Amino acid sequence: MRSEQEMMRLFLDVARDDDRIRLVTLEGSRTNSNIMPDSFQDFDVSYFVIDLPSFKQNDEWLEVFGKRLMMQKPEDMELFPAELGSWYSYLIILEDGNKLDLTLIPIEETDDYYKNSDGLVEVLLDKDALAPYEVVTSDRHYWIQKFRSRQLDNSMIAAMSSGWYPTI
Repeated sequence: MRSEQEMMRLFLDVARDDDRIRLVTLEGSRTNSNIMPDSFQDFDVSYFVIDLPSFKQNDEWLEVFGKRLMMQKPEDMELFPAELGSWYSYLIILEDGNKLDLTLIPIEETDDYYKNSDGLVEVLLDKDALAPYEVVTSDRHYWIQKFRSRQLDNSMIAAMSSGWYPTI
């Protein structure tokens, strides 16, 4: 299995060598300093691109990441509707055991990406100074908060109206 450093260098080399890729971010558990690294972590990488359709024409450009054991393209699946709008994602398991969730995002949606971010974002490469500000990674979005009594009341009402009656 290639190391984290080797994979990160690869993601950046691909981006540096391709003028269509303008910004690279890492998301998820690998950005969270409160998470202990483990062998089950995947690489959640986003490439902000110009000319997204040119990437989707064929998958040969993905070969640089290594031999694929499995790949899903959720936005091309028919059973479930796409959830990412104009974004396009690849869920890849590589032969060496590394897992890559690669998302292509149209460059025009950079502001929206940051506005709706959960905070676990690290900018790896920004060719055009597109990041709106210095991004500080935070898992605050996932912190458990104490329920207020009205929230608890609303949760109980919602549960009961859906047919689920808790035993108290």
